[in-house]
Amino acid sequence: MSTDPVLSAATRVIPSFEYRRERWRNGLGWTREILRVPDTDDWQVRLSIAEIEQDAAFSSFPGIERELVLLRGEGLRLRFADGAVQTLLPPHDRVRFAGEAEIHGELVDGLTHDFNLMWRRDALEAELLHRPLVGSMFFFTEPATAWAIHLLAGQAQFEGDTDLPPMEAGDTAWLAAGPRTRYALRGGGELLAIRLSPR
Repeated sequence: MSTDPVLSAATRVIPSFEYRRERWRNGLGWTREILRVPDTDDWQVRLSIAEIEQDAAFSSFPGIERELVLLRGEGLRLRFADGAVQTLLPPHDRVRFAGEAEIHGELVDGLTHDFNLMWRRDALEAELLHRPLVGSMFFFTEPATAWAIHLLAGQAQFEGDTDLPPMEAGDTAWLAAGPRTRYALRGGGELLAIRLSPR
């Protein structure tokens, strides 16, 4: 099986201080971009942390699927144009929705930081897992499977013959698609693990 070119961007750990802070597409808020693959305007998957400081409409991303996870703050209420309402509450409520949906975000009580996973639905499939990290956790990459790991809390280190640096809370690792490889992540804390594969 040939390696998926989109998901084969170089394996690395991205420390939180390297995230790129930029305006939302609609200019109504700020986000810290963690990663985009490929690193172009025509990305297929993008990870970021939205900083929501006021009630505001969400940007529209046609053709994109999204999943939002509350990281910090007292909560975020999403009002959809069809009348549906979804409230994210601590510690880490989450919601998945279409990027083209008309949504207005309302803060429950003060600003929130929200992990934002976006992927092109016609090209990729994504599964987001929220897990404790106790001891070692194993991730397997394949020609058609990549992983992104965001450390919510604690510390972690990849074991074995890798050049990957230790991870602190807030850092993210990208494990690229390629020859079948076993990664052992050892530490203590809590993480989000995202499995990505071609549709």
